[in-house]
Amino acid sequence: MLFRTLIVILVISLASCSSWVFRRDIPQGNYLEQKDIDKLQIAMTKEQVKFVLGSPVVVDSFHDDTWHYVYKFKSGRDESYNKRKQFIIKFEDNKLVSAEGDFTLPESFYEPMIN
Repeated sequence: MLFRTLIVILVISLASCSSWVFRRDIPQGNYLEQKDIDKLQIAMTKEQVKFVLGSPVVVDSFHDDTWHYVYKFKSGRDESYNKRKQFIIKFEDNKLVSAEGDFTLPESFYEPMIN
């Protein structure tokens, strides 16, 4: 009987320690900032966009003129810190034609690049 009581106490005490376990933050994807998005302009080439934003996480295999930049952050401490952002860029004839997502496009975006 004493052995069973000790086992129960041990299990309960170990269960109460689960909040002490370290959980790592997990960032995944392309971390973009608004200052990077502000550098984009319509008619930029794919190479210019890649220079500004880096390589996209996802390039659609059926539509290689659509690039998806996705960022996901999973906090090990608190779910309220979790984030998910995405930004989708479309090209036609190797030129940037549109962009949309969780960032604000600057007014300068609609002014074509002067080569």
